Amino acid sequence: MPILLANGGLVLWMILIISAVAIAVVIERFLHFHRAQINSTEFLNGVRTVLKRDNVVEAISICDATPGPVARLVKTAILNRDQGRERVREALEEAGLAEVPRLEEKLNLLATIAQLSPLLGLLGTVLGFIQAFAQMQHQGLYAQVGQLSDGVWKALVCAAAGLAVAIPAHAAYNYLVGRVNSIVLDMERTATEIVNIVTEGAKH
Repeated sequence: MPILLANGGLVLWMILIISAVAIAVVIERFLHFHRAQINSTEFLNGVRTVLKRDNVVEAISICDATPGPVARLVKTAILNRDQGRERVREALEEAGLAEVPRLEEKLNLLATIAQLSPLLGLLGTVLGFIQAFAQMQHQGLYAQVGQLSDGVWKALVCAAAGLAVAIPAHAAYNYLVGRVNSIVLDMERTATEIVNIVTEGAKH
């Protein structure tokens, strides 16, 4: 590994830095989504039971104690329950629009890293071969393999490093986008159900 770092040059260090950023983003988003995704059916059943007893304060407390966008949507519906079905729907739509950007936060950065890293690898490859050919031109027929090896090393190491970062970054991005879509579907399903729950409660 030290040999690879020594021979990779400046571009390799740039690739390593953005790979560290990618790892940090993936870990942060994974933990965020793990907290955000709850068992919405179980959660709604609990809220429905409490609201049937007309205990609005306890229902709001349950929402406050539960992390994630689904709980925040349910709380929004409860707070607007006396303003009619249409107003509850509008409030949920507004709250949903505010939640989605939070879920998608930093994913663009990860996608950018996935696209940039192979390009940086290619840049390192080109610079490495330029270095090798410069040595060949300087030494002419007397160029030794050892004199060319630095440039070739740089070319190969940078190319490999760029791909090694890009492949898992692409995979992580697609996985996290899938998690976002799953949570958004959960939010939409919950929004439909909570509208019925709070408007039924309002009629009683």
